[in-house]
Parts: sequence; C-alpha cells; structure tokens
Amino acid sequence: MGNDRTRGWIRGDETAKQMLSRVLRDRAFLLLPPLHRVPLRAGNVVEITGASPSAKTQILIQAAISCILPKTWNGIHYGGLGKLVLFLDLDCRFDVRRLSQMLKHRLLEANRLGNGAWWQLEESNVKTCTSVQDKSSIVYDEELYVSCMKRFLCLRCYDSLELLSSLKTLHYRIRQQEACGSQVGVLMIDSIGAFHWTDRLSSSLALEKSNRKSLSLTNVVETVVQEMKKLLQVHSLVVIATKATIYEERNFSSKDDLSGNASSKAQQPPLREFMPSSWQAFVTHKIIIRKSGDHQSVQTGQQSLSAYSLEWLQPQLSSIDRFIVDDSGIVIVS
Repeated sequence: MGNDRTRGWIRGDETAKQMLSRVLRDRAFLLLPPLHRVPLRAGNVVEITGASPSAKTQILIQAAISCILPKTWNGIHYGGLGKLVLFLDLDCRFDVRRLSQMLKHRLLEANRLGNGAWWQLEESNVKTCTSVQDKSSIVYDEELYVSCMKRFLCLRCYDSLELLSSLKTLHYRIRQQEACGSQVGVLMIDSIGAFHWTDRLSSSLALEKSNRKSLSLTNVVETVVQEMKKLLQVHSLVVIATKATIYEERNFSSKDDLSGNASSKAQQPPLREFMPSSWQAFVTHKIIIRKSGDHQSVQTGQQSLSAYSLEWLQPQLSSIDRFIVDDSGIVIVS
C-alpha cells in the first residue's frame, strides 16, 4: 500500500507536456483601464472596495469583456483573452443588458479601427442615428457577439448556502466548458459581503442534524475561501471580488474633495474591515474606489457624470486614476 502511494505521488497528476502547456498558458495579463496598472497572474485574488454606488460592477463588466473577447477575429484585432468568465451575482442586481451594450460598443469600436475608411460614422452619430439606412451601416459580427456571450456564465445566489453550492459545482461547470474548447480566465464575485449582515444576525443556520458543524459567519467565509482555493489549485484563473465599504462613525461631508491629493486623503474617513481574517489573508491585491467631489462634462451632451478615483492599496502605487462611466463604459479622465 505504501509503495503504491509513493508511486502515485511520483507520477503526479499531469504529464510534462500538460505541465508545460499549463505554465506557458498562465502568463501575466493586463486588463483594460482602470485595472491596467498591475499585471495579474493565475491565483491572484483582487478585492475592489468602494461605497455603493461607486461603479464597482461596471469595472467587473469591463474586465469581463476583455476576457471573453478574442485577441483577433477575421483579421480584426480585439485584444481580448478569449477565455471564460464565471460571474457570481450576490447582489442579485446584475443587468445583462449592460454587458451586451458595452460588448457591442467594443465590437463596433474595433471594427472602426480595423476597417479604416470603411467606417464613415462618428461615435456621436452612432449614438443618435435613428433611420433604418443609418442603422444598416452600423454592423458587427453577430457570430463573434454570440460566441463572446457564451463565454460569460452568470450564477445568481440569494444566500450563503446557495453561494457555497454554486462554488462546489463550478469545477463541473468549468470541465463542461473546457470540453467545448473554452478555458476559464476569471472568477468574479459581486459582492463578497452581500450576506454578511444576515449571517451575522443569525448565530447559526438551522441544520437538520445537530451533530454537524454549525455554519456561523466565520465558518461560512472560511468554507467559501476553501472552495475557491480548491478551484485555484486545479484551474488557472484570477479572482476579482467587489466589496462595499463600511466607514467609522464620524462627521464627514460629502462635499469633501476626494481627488487623491494629500490634503484630501487626510479628510477621508477610515475604512472599517468587516470580513473575517480568512478572507483578508486570501486577498492578494486591494483596490479602493472613491467618488470625487467634482463632475466631468460629457462632450456629446449636457449631461454631468460623476467622477471616481481608483487607488491601488496592495501593491501600493503612487498613481491614482480618475474615471467616469458613460454609455460606452469606463473612461479615464486623468
């Protein structure tokens, strides 16, 4: 028995060819702004923290589009990864129409850049054209659009037990997609603290068998982390999770400037960490998003859009990016 175990350990779970293909595939990649400052590798866990609302879901959608788009298609460069996105919607507010809208915009923009003089319409005309003749000129590859949407898998969870059940089935779902030729790229969670207060109010969840381990708040998060660690050990993916902020109780004016300078940082309220230590130790990269006190005027109209600032806390970077969110997605303004 001991010799059999030794031989099994020596053999490993993969051949040298499989190992090389996995290592060569797991190269660092850059996502589009505002997540472009730090290259991400398989196994990284990125936490995006911000008040509600602060465009956290919009950032996930933009990152998802970069993942599901191919690098090239029919001679046109799209710059994507061509991989599968697993999206766990814990807020139960995800709008797939927004994903579709932003994806179509990326396809149209790539066609405009890739076809040169073929594209005769300005972006402003694309948004305002109404005639059938104008709309017929605005085309994108429907086959590419469908293939991209098929690489986006969204699961909606209404409580912690559904979250745990979904995590336990992800390995099977990923294997099904891999059998169809799709490789997983990113696991997204929006938002990781959605069930924190309901689980905290309940000292334990009702279980039929009293001899089973009580699923307290800490135990639930620990189990969630364990399940995600199992996925990271088997599959080459990056985890990106959003989390709402909790501020310490103190007077803080919403008119304070949060643009990122030294004086404004001193006025910012301190963040209060509410997730258990098991999750905090699991996170490898941290980002904080704050709403700026000013607004950015959009050139295509009189609409005034809120501006946000994004700062990397782990790893700590000196640069702070400011952005707005319009119909096309996230736009960096500084």
